[in-house]
Amino acid sequence: MCAIIIDVMQADTDQFIADKLRTLSSEQKKRVLDFVSSLTSDRKDIWAKLDERLSGVPDEEFAELPTDASENLNHYLYGSPKK
Repeated sequence: MCAIIIDVMQADTDQFIADKLRTLSSEQKKRVLDFVSSLTSDRKDIWAKLDERLSGVPDEEFAELPTDASENLNHYLYGSPKK
């Protein structure tokens, strides 16, 4: 029974969207298409994005990062004394 109700709601929603689309200008339809495309595109998680961006950083740059950054974060950010 629940599946039938969901199917009916889906059909009503699809029809409602289709009816609304018919009233939009060409520019508005393009914006809707861009939005819908963004919903269905393959989104990368934050770790994949980070890995992608950091892949271009030379190893020498990473070697210069402080090894105690988590312990002395306030020192590196604000200049407070090291722990």
